[in-house]
Amino acid sequence: MPDQTGPNPTAAMLVIGDEILSGRTRDANMHYLAGQLTEAGIDLKEVRIVSDDHDGIVEALNGLRGTWDTVFTSGGIGPTHDDITADAVAAAFAVNVDVRDDARTLLAAHYAKTGSKLNAARLRMARIPDGATLIDNPVSVAPGFTIGNVHVMAGVPKVFQAMVATVLPTLTGGAPLLSTSTRIDRGEGDIAEPLGALAKEYTDLSVGSYPFQKDGKFGTNIVIRGQDRTRLDMATAKLATLFE
Repeated sequence: MPDQTGPNPTAAMLVIGDEILSGRTRDANMHYLAGQLTEAGIDLKEVRIVSDDHDGIVEALNGLRGTWDTVFTSGGIGPTHDDITADAVAAAFAVNVDVRDDARTLLAAHYAKTGSKLNAARLRMARIPDGATLIDNPVSVAPGFTIGNVHVMAGVPKVFQAMVATVLPTLTGGAPLLSTSTRIDRGEGDIAEPLGALAKEYTDLSVGSYPFQKDGKFGTNIVIRGQDRTRLDMATAKLATLFE
């Protein structure tokens, strides 16, 4: 059962890779992780994107892990020269990193089964910082790892999702975030004042407005979010009466 006696645990994400910043690859992992954490009652508070730069990764990771309860990273744990996440994470924690027997055994069995050679490049994926525990990868075997409050995962979406499924059950969650959405056929400028008053009345809820235009007419979708279903329903009902 989730612990609902206090505020939800917090999380951050560090997305690593030049390909994200250059626009060559569209990041799907942040969207997926945000949804999974919301369902688990863990509040995603910050996301940073950094290039394949050792010092940049170390600095960003140390900032995030010292601020939030849990940090998820994606990217940079593959076999190529620019996959430097394991080294950077080890530097952030001031520990050694090297090929580890349990990770090597996983990779050796996998490549033997597929008829491929466990060459030096692939062996890079068995380099794990001292003190870390492996994160299972049922998709392509090469493991992620957890060290401290940091979970280091692959950037490939299918692998990232499988690793999230492994890690999430080990974390303590809070109350899942609930939401309602109400369509108001008026522009934001027309509803701003009463909407602001509603938000002040229900300070325990989050009230967001998302404008749209359809068939030449302006409208706004009002999304109210919170953890208390009764309060959420009360605010949504009051919203409806404001614009009858």
